[in-house]
Amino acid sequence: MELRHVASFQVVAALRSFTRAAQTLGYSQASITAHIQALEAELGVPLFDRLGRQTVLTSAGERFLGYAGQLLLLADQARSAAAPGDDPQGMVLLSAPESICTYRLPALLQAARAHLPRVRPLFRPMPSTDLLRQLRQGELDLAIVMAAPINDPLLAVAGSIAEPVVLISRPDHPLADQSAIRPADLIDQSLLLTEAGCSYRIVFEQVLAAHGVTTHEILEFSSIEAIKQCVIAGMGLAVLPQVTVMREQEQGLLRVLPWHGPSLDVTTQIVLHGSRWRSPTVAAFLDLAVLILGQR
Repeated sequence: MELRHVASFQVVAALRSFTRAAQTLGYSQASITAHIQALEAELGVPLFDRLGRQTVLTSAGERFLGYAGQLLLLADQARSAAAPGDDPQGMVLLSAPESICTYRLPALLQAARAHLPRVRPLFRPMPSTDLLRQLRQGELDLAIVMAAPINDPLLAVAGSIAEPVVLISRPDHPLADQSAIRPADLIDQSLLLTEAGCSYRIVFEQVLAAHGVTTHEILEFSSIEAIKQCVIAGMGLAVLPQVTVMREQEQGLLRVLPWHGPSLDVTTQIVLHGSRWRSPTVAAFLDLAVLILGQR
């Protein structure tokens, strides 16, 4: 069983796309297809179903995925033990939700390219609940999450910073000129929110419920950029991390309202499995991530 075939399988499974896996690994799509076909032939089972443009794991693929991670981890440990010198090298598998991807991750990846040139970060974007589950199962090396402080016996938090969360409107919204906004002021307002399960949405909805606030309507979006554009268009108010709205605030497109209710803030945290072995490559990348996060 060739490890490059196993690595290709893991990336296709993570990205749910042969095309994106080829781009990530620097192969042609035909090569990725050949890798998967060779692995399927060796195992004697199909690992993926190709449903039009969608690529999904078969039940056999789901079962093999955990073993694939263990195979690649053991290979990485062997390389690290045998490699000459102290220069970290190899792959680091990390994940983060959209807000981190767009506003925190680029600085980290740029620093990694400059200071860890032989380390290759492989990135999987996904919601916080999914990535924490994959961390517990050992399918990720580390994750960056925006959530309430994590207290999980299986996970370790290597670094964290407070992440201010703000209430925003377009500049001419009726609430934009008030000196203080309290939960009661949101009665019968239209709210544009991230998907259910998002950490700061949960905090916000708990605050509204505690104050008996009912809203006019809630529109749910999977994209922060879509929420911002809809707020600019005058469709309602939104609650988002401050880092995601700074540009539009400076341009005068959005107004950060003076929220005087309970804190909506969450914490950005670098999380990893508490007992999983950390290769020198993962340890070096983790140290850099903690440093870059602290600089924000």
